[in-house]
Amino acid sequence: MRDHLYDRAMQMARDTIKKIQDSDSIYMLYKDLRPIRDLKHMMETSAELYADNPAFMQRFSKDRGFETVSFARAFEDMNALGTALIARGLKGKRIAVVGENCYQWCISYLAVVCGVGIIVPLDKELGQTEHEGLCRESEVSAVICTKRFEDRFKEIVSEGNTRIETVISMNEPESSGDLLALEALLAEGRALIEKGDRSFLDAEIDPFAMSILLFTSGTTGLAKGVMLSHWNICTDLMIAPTLLEVKSSDIFFSVLPIHHTYECTCTFLICMYRGACVAFCEGLKQIAKNLKEIRPTFVLAVPAIIESLYKNIQRSLKKSGKAETVKRVMRLNRFTKKLGLDLNRKFLGQIYDVFGGRMQTIISGGAAIDPEILQFFNDLGFRAVQGYGLTECAPMAALNPDQYHLMRNASVGHVMPTLDVRIEKPDEDGVGEICIKGDNVMLGYYHMPEETEKALEGGYFHTGDLGYVDKDGYIYITGRAKNVIITKNGKNVFPEELEYLLSKSPYIAESMVWAQADEGGQDDVIIATVIPEAEEVKEALGDKAEDPEALKALLEAEVEKVNAGLPLFKQMKRTVVRTEPFEKNTSNKIKRFAASNKKK
Repeated sequence: MRDHLYDRAMQMARDTIKKIQDSDSIYMLYKDLRPIRDLKHMMETSAELYADNPAFMQRFSKDRGFETVSFARAFEDMNALGTALIARGLKGKRIAVVGENCYQWCISYLAVVCGVGIIVPLDKELGQTEHEGLCRESEVSAVICTKRFEDRFKEIVSEGNTRIETVISMNEPESSGDLLALEALLAEGRALIEKGDRSFLDAEIDPFAMSILLFTSGTTGLAKGVMLSHWNICTDLMIAPTLLEVKSSDIFFSVLPIHHTYECTCTFLICMYRGACVAFCEGLKQIAKNLKEIRPTFVLAVPAIIESLYKNIQRSLKKSGKAETVKRVMRLNRFTKKLGLDLNRKFLGQIYDVFGGRMQTIISGGAAIDPEILQFFNDLGFRAVQGYGLTECAPMAALNPDQYHLMRNASVGHVMPTLDVRIEKPDEDGVGEICIKGDNVMLGYYHMPEETEKALEGGYFHTGDLGYVDKDGYIYITGRAKNVIITKNGKNVFPEELEYLLSKSPYIAESMVWAQADEGGQDDVIIATVIPEAEEVKEALGDKAEDPEALKALLEAEVEKVNAGLPLFKQMKRTVVRTEPFEKNTSNKIKRFAASNKKK
């Protein structure tokens, strides 16, 4: 079986690389790629190519600085842990991993998926009930977790409602009682390999079978188990670096939750493929400090993080009186840079220092971002681009090229090579549901055959996102199909569009646009629920900042400014001022259909 599957996967990988190298498309910018048939093959070849390169950077002890782990060491640890897990009777089992972003999480993931069984990454923000339910549903036999979750999973084991028999701590130095220590397993595995145990080293992998089981966190609260294979992820790893260069000298700053495919594939696994380094942030409150310590070159973030950095920079410039000077320098630099003179680096060093001084690439994904914010960072001299993906696509589907003349800030990106995108049932403007076909598309939803059939109808994954593709292959998203507001006269209103326009106000921190029937039942009234940006409001209203009437008047005026540029059917008729945070899912997205979010 192994030779047949390996030969098939290897040939498919070579075909993928050949298509890219033979293409004359201007969007295929980088072609120095190698074929990989599965993640184990990736790690084997990376360990040979980049043996002494730093693969990971982490503060392992509070009294020491950041330390590095080489590719050779990471590969040895993967083999040792995998060997120990098999010796402990976990071959072919489902093993969950949960905890903060760290080296131990990554090695656990690799050990399980590269020869032991099926990995089930769990969201660390979920509660005990949710963790127990997901482990029961996915038939998990063991859990590898950080210290924070040890007692939780020991309790889940004692209650006996799941198949979990083994709990492994990523942090404990030694095993004790009913808790195994990762460090002890590494030592066990090394000893077994020295004695000739090749159970993991020679383990067979089916590149096309389910090896990763991920649960989505939708805004409706219904989690679906997405089944992914090695081949799904390897496809993304081979095609993404054609649009955006990743070098073996790059250091990626890992700040997003690693159980999500966005961070897992696009930071952790892309680094393993390209010989780059993953550096772990110690938490959101440590971002500024860690950036200066690590001095990364790459960061993947959600719009909320990028927008926060942008607002902090703008606020600082405004207070220092340098805002206009910076604008002039950036405008002038557009011309001088063509002559080889970078004025930004010379005069705006303080801004670069915020990012550690070596930052080159900022990628935004997960939600829409204001194109002007991307342009600001591009004008500074960074490569700031949007990408588009979904868990069901492992996750990448589109990415903006990293060359300035090919970037389109309003687009979520150019369709990635070898993928096919079509628009289902386009309207007169070409807007319809975005559907994706390619080797990165999931196997299906776990134990949900009807949902799978519906999602993969016609061989394309139906994303639920509405948008269009321009003549050059760039995707533009207008909203989610399930969120669209349809007026009585048949007009479509996309809440995301209105929320984006509202986000441009300095006085609005967050917003949610929704609709409810008017009193006469004649039509839907479009409502904007907004959360004020406290600091800006205080500056604008002074002593009246705490006055509810003055605050409401200020925010209603901002909504009316947006309305002034909209056709009548899109205009927001009511403004609700909210001071409490919106209820969100663990991906930090507002739950649109939660009743609590429609209250003040």
